[in-house]
Amino acid sequence: MTISSQTASHKIGATFGVGWRSVVGVWAFGMAIKMPVLDLEVSRVPAMAYDGFEERLFLVFWEVTRACALACKHCRAETQSHRHPQELNREESSRLIGQLAELRPPMLILTGGDPLMRTDALDLVREAAAAGLHVGLSPSATARLIHADFAEIKAAGVERISLSLDGATRATHDAFRGVSGTFDRTIAAVHRAHAADLSVQINTTLTRGNLSEYEAFKKLMFELKPAIWSVFLLVQSLGARAGKHRPGMRSPLGIRDGREVMFISHTGVVSLSGFLPFDCGNVREEHPTEIYRHHPLFVSLRDNQALGGKCGRCEFNSCCGGSRARAYGVIGDPFAEDPACVYQPKVAAASYKALV
Repeated sequence: MTISSQTASHKIGATFGVGWRSVVGVWAFGMAIKMPVLDLEVSRVPAMAYDGFEERLFLVFWEVTRACALACKHCRAETQSHRHPQELNREESSRLIGQLAELRPPMLILTGGDPLMRTDALDLVREAAAAGLHVGLSPSATARLIHADFAEIKAAGVERISLSLDGATRATHDAFRGVSGTFDRTIAAVHRAHAADLSVQINTTLTRGNLSEYEAFKKLMFELKPAIWSVFLLVQSLGARAGKHRPGMRSPLGIRDGREVMFISHTGVVSLSGFLPFDCGNVREEHPTEIYRHHPLFVSLRDNQALGGKCGRCEFNSCCGGSRARAYGVIGDPFAEDPACVYQPKVAAASYKALV
């Protein structure tokens, strides 16, 4: 098990519900927040019952490449302009798709870097879709995306595309992304996706630099009409190995880092999630099913009784369990209580009242 000691900023996600009703976004890496925001469709894919915590995954993030043309301030991927020479090749990628199809995760997210930096990206999508996987794509808003055929992207089998808007204005977003023109390309990509009847998710990272634009963000979302607007918060944490954000279906209750979630790096390293930089094996050497079902960290993090602090005592730990990534990032222990959770479990509250 290897852990990077580099300090980096992580995005801990909260999928904000819509429709002036409280919708809890159960996000594998972060907080579940109830907040009425927009009167938009939550998801075209219905919420689903799920029974596979021990046996099968719900969500797989596959970082198909680290290559990317952007220079985003918050990116954990240490992106580079060229593809890594030890990246999974086409043969290895095809074998991995076949193995994931055996595991039957309801959602496979191709992320990066920029997945479109791989010339065979849509071939991988076609192969995964043909194998029965639901595929999401998380590209960067570059000229490569704008020149892409969105109808072809949809026809290949992409069910939802996720795009990032980290500024409600051109100046704020382009400064955040490190490349001028990114805001305009993102807006254009949203419109082109709509024209191709391709479902869109928009991700926004709120920081001190753009928090004042929150109302402008909401107005922009009404104009762009994404299927989901996911809002993320930055927290400091230890070394980063995170994928981009989840386009696709609503998650079952109880999903969290290592519990129905797996992250696979561009070189095949398997982690509990993109936000927990633990090396749990490599798909070049082990079947991902074996890693998920039997690696001690995956097994332990699926055990609600293994959680420490108030998360271990909480009556909701079977359907929540807190952010394991945030616990690791802030405290250094993925089993510690979620330091951002303000809820006090009934057991803890009763004990406190007895003492006073």
